[in-house]
Amino acid sequence: MTENVLYQHQTLGDLMAGVFEGTLTFEELLKHGDMGIGTFDDFEGELILLDGVAYQAREDGAILPVSPEQTTPHAAVTFFNPDREYQINQPMTLKKVRSDIVKRVRSKNVFSVVKITGHFEYIHTRAVPKQQKPYPRLIEATRVQPEFEKYDLDGTAIGIFTPELFDGVAKGGFHCHFISDDRTFGGHILDYIVDGAKCEIQTIESIVQHFAVHDDEFLDKDIHYHNLAAEMEEAEG
Repeated sequence: MTENVLYQHQTLGDLMAGVFEGTLTFEELLKHGDMGIGTFDDFEGELILLDGVAYQAREDGAILPVSPEQTTPHAAVTFFNPDREYQINQPMTLKKVRSDIVKRVRSKNVFSVVKITGHFEYIHTRAVPKQQKPYPRLIEATRVQPEFEKYDLDGTAIGIFTPELFDGVAKGGFHCHFISDDRTFGGHILDYIVDGAKCEIQTIESIVQHFAVHDDEFLDKDIHYHNLAAEMEEAEG
């Protein structure tokens, strides 16, 4: 039986500290999964990896295919293999869906990857603009970001549930991205109303934490954490 592995390049804590330079190519990243989320070199937009194809949701609202030579400073991917699923048959808000998922995961003490496919009555997303060196902290970068709203569309929400004890490695709780079926709308999810969808959940057995050990700038950076939990909550939602 294939083990369900979550492969993560760098940590959210590094990203929070402003480590935005891409240090892993997508050619390499996609060897480790066919579904996942993350960002891009210079923190330029949001990654949606679905069915083995990577897309970039940019600050201008465009959704672009990702080339193998593009790089990421932070991403988490898996070969999606759900072990449970259920139907969403009535309108549900993001908050309600997350509450229901927490009740349905195999355990709140392990990572889970979630895929919701179907009809969204409303979706609210964001995409962080490209950052310039010297990079700000993530909390500052996300305070000035374009937000997008759309009604009545079909698409897929991809999320990772992280146990609270891994706060800093990732964000304790949920981190979710979205892409429409027609590949014209997407980004980091701020809110939605979903109605008529399938929710699939994969229980993660192992996490591979990969570091940018060949990047001297990262290795030499003096990373300071202020109020990390509060900054993650504001920046990631």
